[in-house]
Amino acid sequence: MTVEPPERPTTAEPPAGGVAVTCHRLIHIYPTGTGDVVALSGVDLHISPGEMLALVGPSGSGKSTLVAILGGLLQPSAGRVHVGDHELSRLSSKGLAALRGATVGTVLQGAERNLLPYVSLSRNVWLAQRPAARIAGRRLDPPEAILELVGLGGHGARRVGDLTPGQRQRAALAQGLAAGPGLLLVDEPTSQLDASGRDEVLAAMATVNAQRGTTVVVVTHDGEVGARLGRAVTIRDGRVGAEGRDGRDFAVVAGDGTIQLPPETFAAFPAGTLFEVDHADQAVTLRAVASPSSSGDEAASGEIRRTG
Repeated sequence: MTVEPPERPTTAEPPAGGVAVTCHRLIHIYPTGTGDVVALSGVDLHISPGEMLALVGPSGSGKSTLVAILGGLLQPSAGRVHVGDHELSRLSSKGLAALRGATVGTVLQGAERNLLPYVSLSRNVWLAQRPAARIAGRRLDPPEAILELVGLGGHGARRVGDLTPGQRQRAALAQGLAAGPGLLLVDEPTSQLDASGRDEVLAAMATVNAQRGTTVVVVTHDGEVGARLGRAVTIRDGRVGAEGRDGRDFAVVAGDGTIQLPPETFAAFPAGTLFEVDHADQAVTLRAVASPSSSGDEAASGEIRRTG
């Protein structure tokens, strides 16, 4: 069956810039035969329009579940999620499909999972544009312009098998950008690349962000990738554990008042340790007074101080 392309709209101006993302007390539970698994446990997160952010954490920490919810692929068990003007829990299945087709672009882990190997790169991008092209008044860039944006200008006639790993990943980015989304979600874009390929992909995402204002959220195991994006949020045990900005690390107070201490403190202060809390002049001091194994009369040595 031959699919004929619709009239291809073009624009001299780039599509609208990035959208904001807000998660409030987000919870997601996977039911299993042996009991429920809590993947997200009260995530509070705000991402400004046009921001680049990395979600960093080990496998099973909840970051992929969070991205699936932001992309409209999963409905949370509880809590609220706003992507731009949309509260996702209020959208119908048709509304979520429209969101995925126009507002949110998703790049799956493994470049080949995003691309058809038997058609050209330009055709891959055009096929990804088709849902958005049906929206009245929606204007899209031609595939060649999108490939140029990610550093693949002049490669539109090539196929996936002809590309280097770094080029394939950038072609996957082009597919995710096809509809001019305000939010781009990218899962582990550098995990299978050497340093050169990684730098190419990071540079392409930075160009997209700078020229289009697209909000970019990247899932990664690589702390260096997170540092280069400017803002990195650590997901641990289904919660926001810490945040890094411009080379500085911060603990984050959740909406329920909880705070996760850095992992390196666990050896000295295991779960169940009792702390006295003093706060004054924008500083908070936690002084351990009893360890989990003590009777409560013994003082555990150690102090953690946080300044505002």
